[in-house]
Amino acid sequence: MPTLETLTDSHLIFPALEARDARGILLELAAGLAGAGVVDDPSDLFARLLEREELGSTAIGHGIAIPHCKLDGLERVAVAVGLAPGGVDFGAADGQPVRVFFLVASPTRSPGEHLQSLAAISRWVKGGGRVERLLALRDTAAILELFREA
Repeated sequence: MPTLETLTDSHLIFPALEARDARGILLELAAGLAGAGVVDDPSDLFARLLEREELGSTAIGHGIAIPHCKLDGLERVAVAVGLAPGGVDFGAADGQPVRVFFLVASPTRSPGEHLQSLAAISRWVKGGGRVERLLALRDTAAILELFREA
């Protein structure tokens, strides 16, 4: 079973997202994955993420969202972690602004890995106090260490 520690790395952690709306967050995260060499075309990733959001918000409540999609050409599942300390309206059912984003980009040919990654994130966020601890961190090494502890 994958863990957050195995699904992400320091190049995919964005502790200070600057966007102030949902589209901006998705654009910023897509650009981050392109900058890290995970995807070639950030606009394609953005379009896929936006398509998924149009089906229904991926905000799961309590200030957390898990935007996700499948893409051709990926070698493996990649999870980016972005923090928006001020919060962003992401259409959460509980009405709370989202401050923690776990973006999951998976190879189209690996639906099982996609689901396992979503499950790993869900397990992690349910761990007592982890999200609050994550929000207090700004250093990527410290964030990775928090994922390792779990």
